[in-house]
Amino acid sequence: MPRQLFVTTALPYANGHFHIGHIMEYIQADIWVRFQRMQGHQVHFVGADDAHGAPIMIAAEKVGKTPQQFVADIAAGRKPYLDGFHISFDHWSSTDSPENHELAQSIYLALKAQGLIDVRPIEQFFDPDKGMFLADRFIKGECPKCGAKDQYGDSCEVCGAVYAPTELKHPYSALSGATPVLKTSDHHFFKLSDPRCFEFLQQWTQDGKLQPAVSKKIKEWFTKDENGEGGLGDWDISRDAPYFGIEIPDAPGKYFYVWLDAPIGYLASLKGYFAAGGPKARHGEARSFDEFMADPAVEQVHFIGKDITYFHTLFWPAMLKFSGRKLPNQVNVHGFMTVNNGEKMSKSRGTGLDPLKYLSIGMNPEWLRYYIAAKLNANVEDIDFNKDDFTARVNSDLVGKFVNIASRAAGFIAKRFAGQLTAAVGEEGRALLATLQAGRQGISALYEARELGKVLREIMLLADRVNEYVDANKPWELAKLEGQDARLQEVCTVCIEAFRLLSIYLKPVLPSVVAQVEAFLKVAPMSFADADRLLGAHTIGVYQHLMQRVDPKMLDALFEPPAPPAAEAPKAGGEKAAAPVPAEGDACGSGLPGGEAVAPTIAIDDFVKVDLRIARIVNAEHVEGSTKLLRLTLDVGEGCDPQGRPKTRNVFSGIKEAYQPEQLIGKLTVLVANLAPRKMKFGVSEGMVLAASHADEKANPGVYVLEPFPGAEPGMRIR
Repeated sequence: MPRQLFVTTALPYANGHFHIGHIMEYIQADIWVRFQRMQGHQVHFVGADDAHGAPIMIAAEKVGKTPQQFVADIAAGRKPYLDGFHISFDHWSSTDSPENHELAQSIYLALKAQGLIDVRPIEQFFDPDKGMFLADRFIKGECPKCGAKDQYGDSCEVCGAVYAPTELKHPYSALSGATPVLKTSDHHFFKLSDPRCFEFLQQWTQDGKLQPAVSKKIKEWFTKDENGEGGLGDWDISRDAPYFGIEIPDAPGKYFYVWLDAPIGYLASLKGYFAAGGPKARHGEARSFDEFMADPAVEQVHFIGKDITYFHTLFWPAMLKFSGRKLPNQVNVHGFMTVNNGEKMSKSRGTGLDPLKYLSIGMNPEWLRYYIAAKLNANVEDIDFNKDDFTARVNSDLVGKFVNIASRAAGFIAKRFAGQLTAAVGEEGRALLATLQAGRQGISALYEARELGKVLREIMLLADRVNEYVDANKPWELAKLEGQDARLQEVCTVCIEAFRLLSIYLKPVLPSVVAQVEAFLKVAPMSFADADRLLGAHTIGVYQHLMQRVDPKMLDALFEPPAPPAAEAPKAGGEKAAAPVPAEGDACGSGLPGGEAVAPTIAIDDFVKVDLRIARIVNAEHVEGSTKLLRLTLDVGEGCDPQGRPKTRNVFSGIKEAYQPEQLIGKLTVLVANLAPRKMKFGVSEGMVLAASHADEKANPGVYVLEPFPGAEPGMRIR
């Protein structure tokens, strides 16, 4: 009987465009989904934007938009990525959809009816400037254990200590720089520590639904250490207004924490797909969403990254179990994507792989689909993108082995035999084709197990067998010999039949190329069952080349760091810069601006080597033992660390005589971002803040830190 599958990928946070990690996950899931469909199974493949939370609300405020409009603008940019890499989602939604509001509130009420929701007061930091409670990631201060400065509200990156935000010394808000105050607020907790949850999760996480490495890791999360710490703790699922999210139905002013409603977005997207009639149009599915999810034959399958394993293997199944809903049948966890033997991707360093840039410079999306598949397996392992390896795999496997088979035989069939294949295939040819057909079972099993690297290795081994047959029978020489037409037609027929079988096996990975193959062969869309038969005396069309080789220059362009435009950016409002005003009594000034001559002329290439970025000063403090330096903590828009906390830089600046620390906190400034770190006796300085001063400091004292106009954001490049 055909299987019924409900498949999802992790929901991307709606604060930015897709990165290569998203595309890697979507390609893995899409290949598995396409394989299942080729097996004749019914698959509903859905996704959504993770739209809620304080970071979305704050980001929207900065650009003068409502959170809804901010999220909608991000969603509008998804299609070029998904279509560009042939990702076959049936439906794409948002966690701010009506379906998700209804389902999240319904699941919460069901958990509450089970006695698994607890309300209790907590003491939490409040930002008096922003008028909001602060999540741990928005609080920084001095570690209560080792005294390290500028540590986040939950753990210390220096000594590794874990603590509550209220234990920090000298805390400050990472949003405004203000000193937070403690306020008490009632929070809602999901009682994951309840014996019912503990017993259920111990069984569910060890019964084969997860990869062995994942199940082994989860065992550690159930165990308390010798100090009684660890184990399953209750989960704070509420946030206080102002907050962009779903309001808790029986608690005005309280909202669900984003991680409660995010996985429910899987169900909401599927529900929206059913409501729009998608399943009926695609499969003739007449049931409702509720009827579909109540069917015990339906399989629920998730693909996620290793960084969100905790939420998907503990909170999510417990929420489903005790709200009376279907449990996941599989949670498939994968690693991250690196470049050049494990290096973290970075656009500014020329090691970033931008998916849209990949497409815009004309690189074939199926090169990347093949390469990623060749690296993936069923384990939780990082995969590495290497330019030389990428070029070699595509050019050798796809062009040299696979496409080459058709190009070596199709021309003879078209020119000499009017496109007609023959059914008269001899013993050698039949044996080769039987070997390829017999490979279907093993290849199918590997696809099912998500062992994509092994799938492609098996297919390429079969392609090697076919190319050995071509080299042994040399159709180009047969074509020159009189009386060998029947033999030439037979050899070329075997090649085309073999090429068709290989195309079937590669179709989940190369859907666009194989669609061209189907048109060339004049066959209907192929399934895996079609590998059980041969074409026989069938007429094919005219072959057109299917794939070009990778030009290494394209990869150089792909990894080239973005350069600023040569033209000067216009000023706000399009106004021209005002002419300088001469000093009183001097019609033209001294000719030495700022007391010194302008430096020698440089080329634009010299300028672009200096990477100037907007930075926000999130903290400033005196440096003990220094009469000139202030220590600045800067947000340069460099994203978050693996714990989800905003990354910052430490910079020592000689501006102590001109500024008090409190004058600087919260201000924007300009940073030389690619200056080599400098080790000083007070610590490491990771850049240089720009300031202006007169050349004659005695006659014209004063230092003036550059401050960009409002509207500039941390991370923007000065061009």
